Amino acid sequence: MPLSFLAAASAGLVACGIAWVWARTAATTDPSADRVVAAVHFGVLATLAMGVLGATHQFTPVITGRPLRSVLLARTTFVVWLGASWLLPLGIGFEQTGVTAASGVLALVGLLLLAWNLAAPLSVRGKGAPVTALRLALLGAAATTLLGATFVGDRQGHWFTLSGHVDLAMGVLGLFAWLGVTYIGVAQKLWPMFMLAHVPGGHRSGTVAVWGTWLGAAILAGGLAHGAPVSEWGGAGVLVVGLGAHLASLWAHLRHRRRKADLHLLFVVTAAAWLLVAAGLALAGALLLPNHYRLGVALVAAAMVAGGGWLLEALVGHAHKVVPFIVWSLLRSQGTPSGPSGKPLMFADLYHHGWAAATYGTITAGTAALCAGLGASWPPAIAAGGVLLTATGVLAAANLSARPLHLRTAVRAGTDVPAAATTQRTEPAAERST
Repeated sequence: MPLSFLAAASAGLVACGIAWVWARTAATTDPSADRVVAAVHFGVLATLAMGVLGATHQFTPVITGRPLRSVLLARTTFVVWLGASWLLPLGIGFEQTGVTAASGVLALVGLLLLAWNLAAPLSVRGKGAPVTALRLALLGAAATTLLGATFVGDRQGHWFTLSGHVDLAMGVLGLFAWLGVTYIGVAQKLWPMFMLAHVPGGHRSGTVAVWGTWLGAAILAGGLAHGAPVSEWGGAGVLVVGLGAHLASLWAHLRHRRRKADLHLLFVVTAAAWLLVAAGLALAGALLLPNHYRLGVALVAAAMVAGGGWLLEALVGHAHKVVPFIVWSLLRSQGTPSGPSGKPLMFADLYHHGWAAATYGTITAGTAALCAGLGASWPPAIAAGGVLLTATGVLAAANLSARPLHLRTAVRAGTDVPAAATTQRTEPAAERST
């Protein structure tokens, strides 16, 4: 199931890039235009949310030690969320209110299915910051989805007027109180494994990061929705504390890592850098809004993209670790004992490292171009960012699937490597830790 979510996230990223190319001119005049909103939802719902939901279904049983309530529920959640995440941006972009309304219903159903499936494992006591993060993220997902349903209802029936501040509040909730908190919590389990890092002593920055990020996002979103400056600045301050603790936790793991620098480390560090960029752009936008409204709005839009870049860069980077980990187990269970060279199959055999480096380049440059294009109101840069995001989705999907499919086909055809390698049935010690 996690592979299905991640494959759908790649397709969503391709659609997101295409949508940004389509919205390049509208984004420079009105960041809340329908085409721009459609591109944003392809990025947040069809890409980030799909990827995070895949991680949630994969790591919740690992972190809690309890299985999901039902695999069938997980599959149904995938189908329902896939429909919602594509119908919503398509309905908004092409002004089809019926399609938009249907997407809202699907999103609510998907939320209920997700909550019911995760309720059993997340009821476990203890387990620290990762479990707390998943519980809070579920609340954040509920708040984001319900606010999104209100947004859909307004477009369907024009019951009331939703200002741009309410749209921004929904974006803050989704980006930080749901998706961001999930990543922060799961990272507390992934970083020690992937970096071979053991942080000694009482390491509480992870807990501060989870609670600070969630509470800060909730307070900030409430202030934005009701136009309360005190709540806005107070929530922003708490959010900075939470995200700062997340960066402090990353620094602690980097200091105590025993694995040499690799591409995964570059993805993670670059993702963290996008948080700093987002903070700088958001502060500049907030200070400029009273006197230079258009420039302030443009910088705030760029800040939200940079915040999304934090999660997207991390998602793509961790996918190059998690997908081979899952696929390795599947291939071994199906009788693939060795890699292309005839040696025991390793995680590194399951994707091309040169193409992975190219993927890092496209996602980093694409996010930078999109931020620059929105901040400077420059359509060519926005279009370039869209093209690079599309290339990232294609490269990641092709690179992480081509070799596993080839190995699986070879085994089914009976043309696998010599049987001498089949006597080694366990993964290499150097990779066992991941």
